[in-house]
Amino acid sequence: MTQAKSSTSQRKVNPDLDTPTDLPQEGVDKISAAMNTLLADTFALYLKTKNFHWHVSGRHFRDYHLLLDEQSEQIFGTTDDIAERVRKIGGTTLRSIGQVAKLQTLKDNDESFVPPGEMLRELMNDNKALVATMKKAHDAADKYEDVATTSVLENFIDEAERRTWFLFEASRQEGGNEA
Repeated sequence: MTQAKSSTSQRKVNPDLDTPTDLPQEGVDKISAAMNTLLADTFALYLKTKNFHWHVSGRHFRDYHLLLDEQSEQIFGTTDDIAERVRKIGGTTLRSIGQVAKLQTLKDNDESFVPPGEMLRELMNDNKALVATMKKAHDAADKYEDVATTSVLENFIDEAERRTWFLFEASRQEGGNEA
């Protein structure tokens, strides 16, 4: 047994995965839940951004294609850090696409065609929603003084706000001033 928390924990964790932590079990559970929702939304946003990257068309094709590719890489690049934060504090994380689908709060877009301006506005709004999810996870981590998780999230919030800004400005090229 790694710590006393393991014997008093109500959750069932394989002893081989019971990472030692100084956080109370309640903190591990709440931070892990918030981070797993964030991770599910991050995977959903990654796939939607890639989808739009693959299917963008129109007069700004090259610019949007490259922008969405860059953004999808950045989004995917956060997934390992999010999952590893959960493991470092003693939680467990997503194991399947089914768990992603169960936990994600962002809506998928399975339309056969989406005009470029709508793509950009939808991704802008999804990035804004992702920031809100990050802030909830940040609040949970802050409550339990998990400074490493709050620090990681602060950087990711800044990156998502930058993506939101770029998508807003690009959507204006498409006549989407109401974004």
